[in-house]
This record gives sequence, structure tokens and C-alpha cells, in this order.
Amino acid sequence: MSASAPFAVRLVADAQDLAAAYALRTRVFVEEQGVPAELERDAFDALSRHVLAVDAEGDAVGTGRIAPDGRIGRLAVRADRRGRGIGEAMLRALLDAARDAGLATTYLHAQLQAMQLYARAGFVAEGPRFEEAGILHRTMRRHAGSAFAVDDMEAAVDTTVTLIASARRRLWLRTRDLDPGLFDHPDVLAALRGFSTSARGASVRILLQDPATVQRRGTPLLALAQRLPSVFELRAAVDPVDREFAGAFLVNDAGGFHVRTLGNRIDGEAATALSGRARQLAQQFAPVWERSRACSEFRALGI
Repeated sequence: MSASAPFAVRLVADAQDLAAAYALRTRVFVEEQGVPAELERDAFDALSRHVLAVDAEGDAVGTGRIAPDGRIGRLAVRADRRGRGIGEAMLRALLDAARDAGLATTYLHAQLQAMQLYARAGFVAEGPRFEEAGILHRTMRRHAGSAFAVDDMEAAVDTTVTLIASARRRLWLRTRDLDPGLFDHPDVLAALRGFSTSARGASVRILLQDPATVQRRGTPLLALAQRLPSVFELRAAVDPVDREFAGAFLVNDAGGFHVRTLGNRIDGEAATALSGRARQLAQQFAPVWERSRACSEFRALGI
């Protein structure tokens, strides 16, 4: 632990560390959240790799585990130490353990209030909400170094939320008309608001094929862009070849993307950690952006 670090994360290697991890889990899950004690401990504890976060005094402030099948769970941070990056640091350590074990796919059951933490690490929600130990959860999955299919609007929304949450500073969107149902979805708009107000130097460049339809229909994203003009830029393709582009894509600067061969369809291919492909898409976007025009028609809307 460095002098400036308030905590350190390590793999559990002895019985003393494991006992500290179990005690902290009891404190958080059983005493604080009301999870039955008989459910908090299970057979996977003996099979899993555990991490422990300790403060400068050596006291346990966080713990988590990863099972042999790639399931991450029992991620707990002491109540008085939350909001200090401990959960993120433990998650990174667990993902490192997954990589070392050759696990390309990891997944977890995320409490709804913790989903943002996992989305920032590249986990994508899937399926409906469900109750586990009396608490609402959703399954979230992360594919390291591989792409996955996006088949419907629900999957597109969940993927888009993660791509926005996991971006560092840059998002590039090429779209025909801002895809009704997707970029006006409340979860996507909330993710964009969070990114645009929390990421230092945040930039969202949106390249439209059909700005007239966007202007006529309107969308909450335009209102968000109006409030944050230093973050959002909108341009329209003018070159005939550019205007014939049939696809659509969203790409971030953390190696994530969602590509659709046909922009009028929502199905496509996505990844959260394929830097080479994401870089190619950003490079493809750049020259088209430079030869496109500003969407002056939106100025009448105050944008």
C-alpha cells in the first residue's frame, strides 16, 4: 500500500483473511441488508477465489469472490467506506483473477443500485429483474476480447447504457435519425446525463444521416444537447457517398462499440473490450465528421 492509498486489495491467501472476509460479508449482507445467514454462505465459498480490501490499519473494508465458472459475487464494502473506489478496485482484481484463470466471460447478479458500478467495468445487463434473498437484481455479463450479438431493442438499450457508462471521455455516434426507442430511452438518457456531467472533458459527437426527421419529430436528446452544448456536437452528412451509408454505430474510447449493418434495424454486433475494432470505427468516423456540416436547423430549437 502506498502512502497516498487509503486501502489495498489482495487475493485472500490464508484462513485469517478468509475469516475477515466472511465477517465483513455478515456485517453487510446479513446485518445491514437482512439477507438470511443460511443463504449468505454457500458451497461456492470453498471453490472460489476471494479478494480482501484493507485500510491503512489493516482492517477489512471490502471483499468479493469469483467462482470457477466466472460468476463474481459477494462484493461488499463497509458502509463507512463506500464511494471511495473500493468496489471498483476489488472488481478490477477479480477480473484480473478471471483473466489469469483463462475465463473470457464473467457474469454476476447485480443489485439494482450497484448496476452502474458494473456497467463502468464493461458488464452488460440482460434479462428481466428478479428477486434474490429479498433484493431485486439483474444478471450482467462481460465478454473480454470478444464480440456478442445484439438481437432486440432491450439488448440494444442495455448495451448502449454500458458503452456510455464505460467510456472514458469520448463517444462517437453515427445514426440515421437518433433511433427512436433507443437514444430516447430513459435509461440511455440517464447514462448520457451521467457521462456528460461526470467525465472530465466529455465529448459526444453525433453524425446524422437524416436531421430533418429528427427536427420534425423532436427527441429528449436534443434538449439534453441544448443544456450541455460544450459536450454534445451534432453534424449532418452532406457528401453523397456518406449519405448512402446504410449502417449505424456507437463507439467509445474504452474499446467498446455497437455496430449495425442496417441502420434502420436494431440488431447488430457489440463488444466492450475490443480496442482494435473500436479504434477502426473511430478512425472511420473522423473524416466523415470533418466533411459534414453543423446542424444549423437545430438552432431554431435553441441548440
